[in-house]
Amino acid sequence: MARLFMGRDAEHPLIVAGLPMFNEEETIGTVVTKVLEYADIVVCVDDGSSDSSARIAEACGAIVHRHRANRGYGGALKSLFKKARELDADALIILDSDGQHEPSDIPALLEPILAQKADFVIGSRFVEGGAGEDMPVYRRLGIKVISAASNLSSDLDIKDTQSGFRAFSKLAIDRLRFDAEGMELSLEMLEDAHEKQLSITEVPTMIRYDVPKGSNFTAVSHGFTVLSWALVSLSHKKPLLVLGLPGLGLFATGAVMGLNLAQNVTGQIDSYIGPGLSAIWIGVLGLSLMATGLVLQSARGFLRHLIVREFGLD
Repeated sequence: MARLFMGRDAEHPLIVAGLPMFNEEETIGTVVTKVLEYADIVVCVDDGSSDSSARIAEACGAIVHRHRANRGYGGALKSLFKKARELDADALIILDSDGQHEPSDIPALLEPILAQKADFVIGSRFVEGGAGEDMPVYRRLGIKVISAASNLSSDLDIKDTQSGFRAFSKLAIDRLRFDAEGMELSLEMLEDAHEKQLSITEVPTMIRYDVPKGSNFTAVSHGFTVLSWALVSLSHKKPLLVLGLPGLGLFATGAVMGLNLAQNVTGQIDSYIGPGLSAIWIGVLGLSLMATGLVLQSARGFLRHLIVREFGLD
């Protein structure tokens, strides 16, 4: 099959595909060869591999950017975005180098970008037509929990926040910035795009789990890291929800305990000292959490007002 995009002009934008790569010598050659059917340039970031991944990728036609040490998924994507900006790419496709993602789905992800209908496109397993072939049930549940926590924070209603199959417009390539070096980058990128008012959409795709070498992260470590980041982000953006509601619950619990104590006071005062002290500290903790939530919510609203006024994001 010939490449879909040859050269660069109004009808043929420059398409760059980016592949994070860490010890993927078994699959990288096949993936690069297939991806080159749909992209003008393939850039592989060799994230400290100890095998022949970089040599094979170069032999198959990819540009290889090398990290001396393993920096993680986030570090690899930072390098890919930097290289895409240097190449002045019109669109950037990110996909895994282990064969999980199907290169023939690349045109479907690019279509909203090239039609100027979206700046950020996610290849989703959970929209109609998408699927995760042989995805374990526990992994599916974990992804849904992480996505729910992320959506509470951003109000984006993204079905598959953990898909690594993504496409970005030129505007997104230029605007997106992120700090995370690990897998939590998947959520940070969504939040940054939302904050910068980039349009985000999902298209159905198939992701395979029968590849020779799966993710370098276990489902538990990956899930814990990303979910922790999502909850911390949620506490920053909606402190009343994360702190205020638990605080209200604790305060109500303390109040009930205190009232119960007052109704049952007898001559045996000593037997009530423990419950009384518990009621006091639980109530105080609840009030403290509610106050903290209110202060943080007010501070966030004030800062967002300043940002909107400064950068004209109305």
